[in-house]
Amino acid sequence: MARPVAERPRILFVDDDPDLLTYLATAVADEVDAVTHGDPNAALDALVAEEFDAIVTDLSMPGMDGLELCRRALALRPELPVIVLSAHGRIDVAIAAVRAGAYDFVTKPPNLDVLLVVLQRAVERRRLQAELVRLRDRGVPQLPRMVGDSRAMREVADLVRRVARSESTVLVTGESGTGKELVARALHETSGRPGRFVAVNCAAMPEHLLESELFGHVRGAFTDARSARDGLFVEAHGGTLFLDEIGELPLAIQPKLLRVLQERTVRAVGGSSEVPVDVRIVAATNRDLEEEIEAKRFRSDLYFRIQVVEVPLPPLRMRGNDVLALATHFLRSHAGRADKGMPTLAPEAAARLLAHAWPGNVRELQNVIERAVALCRGDEIGPDDLPERLRVAPTIGTTESFVPTVSESLPTLEEVERRYVDHVLATYGGNKAVAARVLGIGRKTLYRKLERALEDKKGEESE
Repeated sequence: MARPVAERPRILFVDDDPDLLTYLATAVADEVDAVTHGDPNAALDALVAEEFDAIVTDLSMPGMDGLELCRRALALRPELPVIVLSAHGRIDVAIAAVRAGAYDFVTKPPNLDVLLVVLQRAVERRRLQAELVRLRDRGVPQLPRMVGDSRAMREVADLVRRVARSESTVLVTGESGTGKELVARALHETSGRPGRFVAVNCAAMPEHLLESELFGHVRGAFTDARSARDGLFVEAHGGTLFLDEIGELPLAIQPKLLRVLQERTVRAVGGSSEVPVDVRIVAATNRDLEEEIEAKRFRSDLYFRIQVVEVPLPPLRMRGNDVLALATHFLRSHAGRADKGMPTLAPEAAARLLAHAWPGNVRELQNVIERAVALCRGDEIGPDDLPERLRVAPTIGTTESFVPTVSESLPTLEEVERRYVDHVLATYGGNKAVAARVLGIGRKTLYRKLERALEDKKGEESE
């Protein structure tokens, strides 16, 4: 079981240079409790007898180097983050450190601001892992970054836990704004992989830049390649590479990505050699990739390679009271940033949140809460603090309702469906993409229903 973490982080510094140890211990004294050792073996003895929140070790030391110390320390305390210091900032040294299990790699002499940020993140990660162990021991279904206890989200959390420690490629699917990157980060943070989480949006840059960004390039590979650069696959070695909006990946790059996934090696643009990489791929899309395959915009072999395990994210409208759990989470977050006391939600405002269809999903809810916190005059958020679309959103069953009145003859199921489709379209101003998301169907399915309704109407008029 992970040891408890003290309120003030306790950091073990190991280096054969006593002057550097004194300097580091003094420089970080305001932030952490520093314990120093010049002998790696003595440091290992201290790990057995005492509690620490992280280790900072030099790479080059007589008798036992930092990589060996890292391996032995993690054998004793697997939950403990190890930061390796080295005067050599080469990528091969960094990769060796990551392979030894290091949490991060910092060049010497260390920039104190950078080192403190790395330590802060390392300690936060360890605290998160300790909390996960505590929750696991209690049997509480909880994952980092994922808020909500609806049945749909419990199923997502269960799937993430089951697949997190495997090497399988994961495809996270769902509408825009449902939190696909948060799921990817939760997968990484519960995977036990020592490397970094690296994210790239495949739709955010031109094809030639995306190829260089992913695979790297050698000097002179193209006009602006004045120096060599490692790509994101190398940067994410030992960790997780998140390919967001993979449905937007250009066709020309798709076979190159497929080769990396199959061979576990990467070749830089313009390069002639293959570099081994240990990277777990998590991809995400809001597109129907099977439709993209039919349209010849996505390769079927790449689809089957990335869809080893699919994690479908439910839209917010299908998550019930998770809306209020998320709203409370965002209230706390935005109130803290605004340096305000945390306001409460008035029952009337909560009712508006629950009634809204949330076409923008969790991202839309976050923006709504941020606005409400900024505009709230007192310690309670009421309906007037919400956007106009939530205050006056049309409700089902008023004028032009799809529900029959008592005086009407009971319609067929097909007629009820047609009226509801018309109602949703009218509610969202004829926006078919949003209407399809609210209805929980694909756009092609919606178009087919509209075409059939139009044909039926024409048939009725001709009779």
